[in-house]
Amino acid sequence: MTARQPLSPAPLVDHDRLLADVSRKWDDEIVPELIEYIKVPAKSPSFDAAWKEHGHLDAVVAQAEAWVRAQNVPGIVLEVVRLEGRTPVLFFDIPATGGLAADRSVVLYGHLDKQPEMVGWHEGYGPWIPRYEDGKLYGRGGADDGYAVFAALTAIMALDAQGIARPRCVGLIETDEESGSDDLPAYLDALAGRMGDVQLVIALDSGCGNYDQLWVTTSLRGLVGGRLTVRVLQEGVHSGDAGGVVPSSFRVARALLDRIDDSRTGIVRPTAFNCDIPAERVAQAQQAAAILGETMWQRFPWAGCSEGPHHHVQPTTKDPVELILNRTWRAALAVTGADGLPPIESAGNVQRPFTSLKLSLRLPPLVDAERASATLKQVLETDPPHSANVEFHAESAATGWNAPTIAPWLTTVLDQASQTYYGRPAAYLGEGGTIPFMGMLGEKFPQAQMLVTGVLGPKSNAHGPNEFLHVPYAKKVTAAVAVVLSAVR
Repeated sequence: MTARQPLSPAPLVDHDRLLADVSRKWDDEIVPELIEYIKVPAKSPSFDAAWKEHGHLDAVVAQAEAWVRAQNVPGIVLEVVRLEGRTPVLFFDIPATGGLAADRSVVLYGHLDKQPEMVGWHEGYGPWIPRYEDGKLYGRGGADDGYAVFAALTAIMALDAQGIARPRCVGLIETDEESGSDDLPAYLDALAGRMGDVQLVIALDSGCGNYDQLWVTTSLRGLVGGRLTVRVLQEGVHSGDAGGVVPSSFRVARALLDRIDDSRTGIVRPTAFNCDIPAERVAQAQQAAAILGETMWQRFPWAGCSEGPHHHVQPTTKDPVELILNRTWRAALAVTGADGLPPIESAGNVQRPFTSLKLSLRLPPLVDAERASATLKQVLETDPPHSANVEFHAESAATGWNAPTIAPWLTTVLDQASQTYYGRPAAYLGEGGTIPFMGMLGEKFPQAQMLVTGVLGPKSNAHGPNEFLHVPYAKKVTAAVAVVLSAVR
């Protein structure tokens, strides 16, 4: 084997120029591209069973593909990969520069599928109505996660413009993430051999505690979901006749849910849905709490109370450390939908035959989702009140993720990038959401470092109404990613 020649000293990054180049690209190209992207109702397959016929996922992939092809990136290999019966993936492979090893690579991840519309958008705003004002781009999917492919290419091009050596960069942009990335394992099996020796994974699909520094995601919760149906009658009957004789399906459902979480506190009871919190994560939560303080609960759009305009619903606690641990390392149950409940306007005095609830149970990062899903079914279906007909149909199970120990070189460069562009050190925080991709790629490339970051900060409201992308913050995240790429050897 021929000995590798030593590399020439890398030129120093001109940080002012890099941020200026990135910002110009955002203003001139990325924001206009995202405006067009937001207009397309490219809902994830879980929310659009006819996605293939509708063609919206194909449309946003084609838009991203066209933009990437129009960029001046020497040697790039770009293709849309389509496995039979699965959502498409945009894949690119850009060779290393500056004499760096051709096989050692960085994988950059994002997705183009979107959550459904939701209700509650402000007047003049909407999921498919892009609106850009005060540095915020409103609409579904811009921040979660349509910007990723554009930001990744822009970071790479900003380094190339200065002749800064960088590693081989492989992009994997999927269209099934909001449905749990069910198609991704097949694509990883098909493409892993083409990704090289992966040194670092950069996922641009997470959140930030504020817009004042670079945030690194240290963990992600898992998720199990499904439909709980309680049936007590074959058809509805007059409530005056049945009341007090026929048990309420809603009451039975409520009693079953109390087996999962305490209706007074929200604390999830079964030990199968909980785990010990690593000491390192507790320490990071304390650091993040010192930065974020009361914003941990003040950032939510609380409903006002009858006591006056300055009173509102209270959070589970106001201790910021406990709030961080609650949303990142503790289980939480939510009812996200219901059937069998007629609209109030058409609800008569009828004892309803059934109640069906869509359940979403967030799990701590170290809890196995498949086992938790089986436990959830057993707990809900066993010995129901009044021997009611109870069925839990599991629909999703995604295990969470706990980041590997961050290498010293990566910790150093993250701090440098954050200090350079924000004037503050990088901060570390777990996230309450789920990105199944991270666990999948972690298993595929166990030696790789993982950098999970993103732009979903206070009030950005991913998945909900009035979702927005904070463009000034995203510009700096893009520049920070470029600095991280320049440090990979």
